[in-house]
Amino acid sequence: MDTKTGIKELGLLGSFAIYIPAAILMYRLTTYLIPYLCCITGQEPILFWFIVGGLGIFTPLIMTGWLILKSEGYRLTRQTWVERLRFREITRKDLQWTLIGLVAVGILTLAVVQGLVWLIGDFDHSPAFMSFEPLTNGRYWLLLVWLPYWILNILGEEFLWRGVMLPRQEVAFGKYAWLIHGFGWGLFHIAFGWQLLIMLLPLIFIQSYIVQKTKNSWVGVIMHGAINGPSFIAICFGLI
Repeated sequence: MDTKTGIKELGLLGSFAIYIPAAILMYRLTTYLIPYLCCITGQEPILFWFIVGGLGIFTPLIMTGWLILKSEGYRLTRQTWVERLRFREITRKDLQWTLIGLVAVGILTLAVVQGLVWLIGDFDHSPAFMSFEPLTNGRYWLLLVWLPYWILNILGEEFLWRGVMLPRQEVAFGKYAWLIHGFGWGLFHIAFGWQLLIMLLPLIFIQSYIVQKTKNSWVGVIMHGAINGPSFIAICFGLI
């Protein structure tokens, strides 16, 4: 335990006791449940990714985080939110680090994509359960399903990974916690397929490092949301 903060350490065993079941849950739901629901309804997979992902994956992440906090003796109060989960007021320095991180993620992701194209040729990086065509008349309602999913996605991951787990991993691993954290976060995304997972590596490790550097979980929310949300909207309208 860190005697200054009262936060208990979360070592390798404890960390991967959370990462591995979460990864298995994601893999099984996307491999079996989503295709089954598509088969019996005739609806496109992206719809069920929003529903199954939001309710079956990211909501359980929020519940897991809450149960961990409860086991530590915390209640969901403003003090817990600010001091334990580190959702603190954003400073100018935090915003500077966030901007640096987003630029670095953008540059390195483009480099990774170009490297993959050079190695294996053109490829479709979207897994089957996330593939969809740009929105057309009669399909814009999907945006109404996407919005609550997006909120649960960002909230679920940032609440559990950055808010609950990272501070405890810092007690266990010190300045190298972001490496363990990034590896586990990457493992969670293994159902996305190796191409997309490789593309996500810059975000996964840079965001982990910067959130640890700033010790502000809002930085993770901004970085994750700024990349996840606009990129989806751009695909929806055929911009990328």
